[in-house]
Amino acid sequence: MTQLLQQPIELLSATRHTPRVALELSKEEAGAHVGISKATLSRYETKEGPVKWPTVDALCREYGASDEERSALVELAKGARIQGWWRSLADPIPESMNLMLTLEDEVVREDHYACMYVPGLLQTRSYAEAVHRASEVQCPEREVQHMVDIRMKRQELLDRSEPPHIWCVIDEAALRRRVGGPEVMRNQLDHLLALSQRPHITVQVLPFSSGAHAAAVGSFAVLRGPAPELDVVYVDLLGGGLFVEKRQELERYRLAFEYLSAQALDLESSAEIIHRISKEH
Repeated sequence: MTQLLQQPIELLSATRHTPRVALELSKEEAGAHVGISKATLSRYETKEGPVKWPTVDALCREYGASDEERSALVELAKGARIQGWWRSLADPIPESMNLMLTLEDEVVREDHYACMYVPGLLQTRSYAEAVHRASEVQCPEREVQHMVDIRMKRQELLDRSEPPHIWCVIDEAALRRRVGGPEVMRNQLDHLLALSQRPHITVQVLPFSSGAHAAAVGSFAVLRGPAPELDVVYVDLLGGGLFVEKRQELERYRLAFEYLSAQALDLESSAEIIHRISKEH
């Protein structure tokens, strides 16, 4: 298997030396084991386009690759995916954003708890600009605009034919924090209300009256992949973020989000409070 570390797609190439053939698995059988069709596996094996990294991960497990080999191949697949995505942007993608962008291309659901700002996927451009200018006070305006371009590009996943389910629990403090001035906030809250009407977007408000809760440490997002073992948690930190993948830590964040959702207002009451705060601007 070591020789296959040259390119992630080589793991799947259709020759008599592949792990699939060595295990005497047909394309139908191998695909069924990892949740993809025969046609998709065939396309991967003939190198027609980049292979999705969760598929690389699942196939490595199916084919008996070592943890070291699997990790290396997954990283190669992630890197290849990023290179193909963002060629339209003038400036390169910051290294800290690569994993988030890759993960969001594959997720089936994202659970966000936001205590400081409206989640990035639901931000207007003006609101996002104000957030970046405040967070990166030493950045030149060109860099601010580049980061906002990336955020706006990320939001395209909301308009896919089969978008992931975005579930957001937003602290009331984030809705009342005046970012960019009254007009920016009013537009942002109205935009949030409009997005919450989409069937694949759930928005709940965690009111001040709920008191202490399960995530007093700060904002986070649970990025849920095609299978539970592919879930990753992103935790906001000053100057970037931290990705959490260990099973025990993942479970703590999953449980925290369940508690937060239970403490938050229902959908109708959440919409009412967002509308009320918007009118205050």
